[in-house]
Amino acid sequence: MDYQHIIEKLEHKISKLPKTGKVANYIPELQKVNPDKFGLHLSCVDGKDYAFGDSNELFSIQSISKVYTLALAKEIVGDDLWKRVNVEPSGNAYNSLTQLENENGIPRNPFINAGSIVVADLLLSVLENPKDDLLNFVRKISKDESIAYDERVAESEKATGSRNVALIYYMKSLGNIKNNPEAVLDFYFYQCSLNMSCKQLATSYKIFADDGKLSGTNHQVFNNQSVKRINSIMQTCGFYDEAGEFSYRVGLPGKSGVGGGIVAVHPRQFSVAVWSPKLNDKGNSSLGMKALEELTNLTGLSIF
Repeated sequence: MDYQHIIEKLEHKISKLPKTGKVANYIPELQKVNPDKFGLHLSCVDGKDYAFGDSNELFSIQSISKVYTLALAKEIVGDDLWKRVNVEPSGNAYNSLTQLENENGIPRNPFINAGSIVVADLLLSVLENPKDDLLNFVRKISKDESIAYDERVAESEKATGSRNVALIYYMKSLGNIKNNPEAVLDFYFYQCSLNMSCKQLATSYKIFADDGKLSGTNHQVFNNQSVKRINSIMQTCGFYDEAGEFSYRVGLPGKSGVGGGIVAVHPRQFSVAVWSPKLNDKGNSSLGMKALEELTNLTGLSIF
């Protein structure tokens, strides 16, 4: 596969498309980003990399971080995780209170806000220094020690996170939160504030494209079964109530974030990260979705 030619063709196509949508405005710090930014980085399992645009610029990864915490929790506690969070698509907004009420405080999946908050609570129970341990894990699989939290984004989320406060206290009342809610939310807001580039994201997600092996090595971080489970949840739940649309148009497991990032993987082929801050009405990057659809069209590669 001539990826260089494909990426050049993709770059030309993307340059002709309008940047539609709006930058996330409910987290004040996210409003400050240049809405016209665009970057893409593709990292192949064979070790070759291809990129264009603002692929080395840092941005707030937001909900893309939920895959990292899920992977850590699954590795530490195994299938006991599924006693507290389900694995079904939500079909509702990522911060829905109604669905949580209807399902007795058990979140529909680990990628909606309530589900990731439960995963954060679980990690608080088993990790001595959750924020440090998560950061070290992300640095390890990204092979980059410079990755850090953005304190301003974390504080901005704390100041505007009332709906997450409602979610966690509702789950606490039903017995599905074990730790102090404020401590859990502090960890959750920090995980979402991770600042990374498309290159760092694509490198880190290659672990899910290469059967759980650390990028560029034969070191097995996760077993094949865990990677299979995580990829399947990304496929069905990674884009909230637009997961079906992403599967239909792109055909890869992936995860989005309201910072405008999307990461997707093709098992045993590549991982790819794209960033464009303007979001559609479902909270996913408008141009990012189109770019990944074009990528799978040009390569002819999807999991289907």
